[in-house]
Amino acid sequence: MKKLLYILSIVMFTSCSDFLEEYSQDKDYVRSWKDLDELLIGDCYLPVTTYNEQRFVESTGSFISLLADEMDESQISSFMINGDGREKAFGYFTWQQRVGQNESYTDYYTENETWTTIYKKINIANNILASVETVPCKSDEERQGVSKVKGEAHFLRAYYYFWLANVYAKPYNPATSATDLCVPIKTSSVVEDTKFSRQTVEEVYQLVLSDLAEAERNLCAYKKAKKSIYRADSTACHLLQSRVYLYMQNWAKASEYAKKVMKEHPELMNLNTESGKFSVKDNVENIFSMGGNTIYGMFCNCAHAFTVSSSLYNSYSANDMRKKLWYWHRDSFTGLVKLPEGAMEKTAATSSSYYYDRYIWNKEQQEVSDIFLFRSAEAYLNYAEAQAYMGNESEAIATINTLRANRISSDGNPNISVSGDKLVTAIRRERMMELALEGHRWFDLRRYSVCGIQPESKQIVHEWTYYSDHSSAKAVERHRFILKEYDDAYTLPLPREVIQFNTGMEDNIRPWREYTNVEI
Repeated sequence: MKKLLYILSIVMFTSCSDFLEEYSQDKDYVRSWKDLDELLIGDCYLPVTTYNEQRFVESTGSFISLLADEMDESQISSFMINGDGREKAFGYFTWQQRVGQNESYTDYYTENETWTTIYKKINIANNILASVETVPCKSDEERQGVSKVKGEAHFLRAYYYFWLANVYAKPYNPATSATDLCVPIKTSSVVEDTKFSRQTVEEVYQLVLSDLAEAERNLCAYKKAKKSIYRADSTACHLLQSRVYLYMQNWAKASEYAKKVMKEHPELMNLNTESGKFSVKDNVENIFSMGGNTIYGMFCNCAHAFTVSSSLYNSYSANDMRKKLWYWHRDSFTGLVKLPEGAMEKTAATSSSYYYDRYIWNKEQQEVSDIFLFRSAEAYLNYAEAQAYMGNESEAIATINTLRANRISSDGNPNISVSGDKLVTAIRRERMMELALEGHRWFDLRRYSVCGIQPESKQIVHEWTYYSDHSSAKAVERHRFILKEYDDAYTLPLPREVIQFNTGMEDNIRPWREYTNVEI
């Protein structure tokens, strides 16, 4: 029996007293793989939250999702959940030098909630991987159980490090990855009373690939049928491998793993015939999901909540079923509505309160994450993009048209027939439309800027509206912020709390963000 150390070994990232209070002491000993499997479910995965469990904190990436250019802040009002939650989003959404900056420029909010949450999960994975080596592994059931636990723990640790790398480090550039600073690596379960330093982007990505290789080996060895999308399996591992290699510009490997996913999980939902059930756990495209739904849980209140940018909405053609089914448009407001009609739906689509009622009153519908979601559609997009970069244009076109055939109305033409740079642009555009508001866009914009083939960067404009008070919808002032092409703010600064604790740790430098006044 091995005593778990996960309660202690987070010293580098948070205070011991605070962290110890969050965990009970009744999981001290591991007797079988089932104990570790329970720990995986309860503590290593991000929880699937219900509406009433949502917390307006940044700890599951909610504020980081505000970075993507699909959001137009002028429609995010002071009505957002939990009072000061709106103001806590300010530094992220307007690309401030410090993301904890409050909207009055008088103080800072805590910046390390996401960092601490993810490293806690990494730390639990470390201890599971250390502990699993000591559990009995004699019967077939035990061997299968150990493979399952090891595979999932390696997968989650890889996913978390990959996610951190794409938030707190420069995008992977083969020419500079060996010197670009990333995040600290800790894979040991041993408590280390030390100051930590940052490893390079290359070192972190190599750890991710190594973990995914171990995850693949163990999850492929697990022969029992998968029972839930909330647990990772070998197909989820293959999709993440495809994504990682795509980011690393290893087109051959990205294609190889995407093709595995397309063979293992080829299903695509035809929006002409199955329009009512998209963001639900039984969507045939779902491969893996964890965590909550940020848009649904935190940014919705009547028509003053969340809106999709007009540029994204107008990207869809008139016969694109995604435009008709995934969004609700009324006057100047366009909301994301990937949720199905529910039993509590009583409001007409022409009503100004429809959007609010569709989300808030249908609490039972929050079933998949809008940040940590794997769908089969991504495999088609990964494969098409990688094939286009390698010059296999016919293969890329056939793949992207297969996806589009399930998205374009039956009276429209789903096929694209361009080549060269136009093909790459079309595939990137398709990715933007298909994966909108699912945690991909910000990362995609970053990696395009260092892509060895057809590099590009985008200027993004966000506007922040001030109201007379937190209970009023009366706008009194509006500021416009611009993220320029290849701006240093495409990478977040490290949390100030981490920099202060780890003396000498180098931060990511971001410029001071100026604004211009916009007439209301």
